[in-house]
Amino acid sequence: MARIGRLAAFGIFALISAPIQGGLASEASTPVAVAARLSQVENTATLVFDLSRSVEATASVLSSPDRIVIEMPQVNFQLDPSVGRVGAVPNGFVVKSFRFGLLAAGRSRIVIDLARSACPAQVFAKPIVEGEPAARLTIELKPCDPSAFAALARSSAVATASVSSATNPAQPIIVLDPGHGGVDGGARGLNGVQEKTLVLSFCAELKRQLDAAKRYTVLMTRDGDQYVDLDDRVAMARKANASLFISVHADTLSEDKSVSGSTVYTVADHASDAEAARIAARENAAGRPSGSSGRSENPDVADILFDLKRRETRTYAHIFSRGLVDNLRGAAKLNHNPERSAGFVVLKAPEFPSVLVELGYLSNIQDVEALASQEWRGKAAAAMVKTIDAFFAGAGMPGNSPAESGVASSTVPTSAPSAH
Repeated sequence: MARIGRLAAFGIFALISAPIQGGLASEASTPVAVAARLSQVENTATLVFDLSRSVEATASVLSSPDRIVIEMPQVNFQLDPSVGRVGAVPNGFVVKSFRFGLLAAGRSRIVIDLARSACPAQVFAKPIVEGEPAARLTIELKPCDPSAFAALARSSAVATASVSSATNPAQPIIVLDPGHGGVDGGARGLNGVQEKTLVLSFCAELKRQLDAAKRYTVLMTRDGDQYVDLDDRVAMARKANASLFISVHADTLSEDKSVSGSTVYTVADHASDAEAARIAARENAAGRPSGSSGRSENPDVADILFDLKRRETRTYAHIFSRGLVDNLRGAAKLNHNPERSAGFVVLKAPEFPSVLVELGYLSNIQDVEALASQEWRGKAAAAMVKTIDAFFAGAGMPGNSPAESGVASSTVPTSAPSAH
């Protein structure tokens, strides 16, 4: 039997808990995880976390790759992340690794990477000693058929465990980011159009449609002709506990006016192509005050946070991007390479999925006419709303089942996204 023993109470998370949790929750009110143990044999795996007090936990599944995801309120994991490295997994065993961490303000997550299809058999929290606050969160997994696993991926929730009453999740928070503004006009195109004006009009239409759906809380980083620094845009989304961040822009390419169409970008350490690198460099430079290189970060803490969170966040961003491109096909002309990636500053936050949408090219007359058209804006915004609905409902992206898209509704962020 593979077993991971009790760990010291102050591991690597203790080093970063202060900067992460300051202002989010008091030490007294935030549960602390001080130990984790994994026990598994061929037909069962049990993962246990010892907590200073009980929490509500919800289990769900993700596919491609197969994972079990445990969502819970904020927990201070005073554990070394290496506890989740299981090592060699014998044939027939279920768990190959697990990880944990702060997901966003007020939310934490445990992700269990599976060696084979397995379903949650039990997820429960109970006091270690009756009458005392310290509790033990137990997650029991058992092998199941791939078809059963896929069925769970389609369901809205797999299991809920708590020693207190469950609360309804808040509406997902969508942050719309109209690019540029104020002294930063962005790209200037044919007929004198300006990027900052067109993207604000589009975001206003998108917000109108989302508000009409009454399923989301929708915020905008600017609602008029104001200049907003890139870092401040991301900070606004963080403060709002964003579930999804959509930055909206329009490009120009004076040397080739035939280039046209919409493009959806996700973040990447290395640009997918030279054009993506050019656009990211332009947007990153335009959205910063002169001489600014961005606010300083503790590189060690940033590395730890990104390792814990960004992989899942980027997966969600790619799922959303794929769905948005599919839905835009019927509403707008797409660029010849509509899915790209680059190092956009506004997409680098690890707490929530983010995409940047270039609506079109202001150097192309057909794109300019489309972006200036209320009818076009309405159709393109409706395609985005359809994608957002599918993303948060867990119905999967167009053309894919939920299992194929790798997302189930309870694994998609609600009051603050999902991404670890």
